[in-house]
Amino acid sequence: MSTFENFLDPSFVSLKICGVTTLSDATQLAEMGVDALGVNFWPSSKRYLAPSEAQWLHNLAGKILRVGVFVNAPPELPMQLWSDGLIDVVQLHGDELPEDAAVYRDSGVPFIKAFGVKTVADFAHATSYGAAAILLDAHAPGIYGGTGEVFDWEVASDFRRQHPQLPVILAGGIVPENAGLAAMSVLPAALDIASGAEQSPGKKDFVKVASFLTALNR
Repeated sequence: MSTFENFLDPSFVSLKICGVTTLSDATQLAEMGVDALGVNFWPSSKRYLAPSEAQWLHNLAGKILRVGVFVNAPPELPMQLWSDGLIDVVQLHGDELPEDAAVYRDSGVPFIKAFGVKTVADFAHATSYGAAAILLDAHAPGIYGGTGEVFDWEVASDFRRQHPQLPVILAGGIVPENAGLAAMSVLPAALDIASGAEQSPGKKDFVKVASFLTALNR
């Protein structure tokens, strides 16, 4: 089973810590047993990491799933980072359409498609992307994640029940205190955490990370 397949294994809830910006934080996450890390390659993000500064991701190969997060990016950059072995998975976190995802499907590059959610209508066409998983986050036009806002988890639960073959990753306002409830309420493949596991944007709080792992019985 590949690292990505293990991450999506429905028999347990995985933990992804997003917005990682340093090798030291990434190494500690891997050593703690966190399943995946996200690196944000969107220049407007508070947690942006320039591709030219991302060579340290090579050090994490095989130790933790490395997810590159992109927002409305031309496919050349994600494809190059993937082919260079810096990332294992592409996460499309913008307004990408199913046809925008075709290059990844056709090339065999595993990818996640993220959706900002207010109602089920916001991701009515989620299955048409051919993504390996979908990520459901709070609806925040123009912000594209990391708002720390919670949306109605029942919407996510309904989708998961209607589409049991498509793994759901849950994000948005999850903190150690509600992580267990999020996992039980939605039964997602994984929780995706950014601001809930930070001291400041891009700097991880490992006491909080340990609390997340405890909440998920990891």
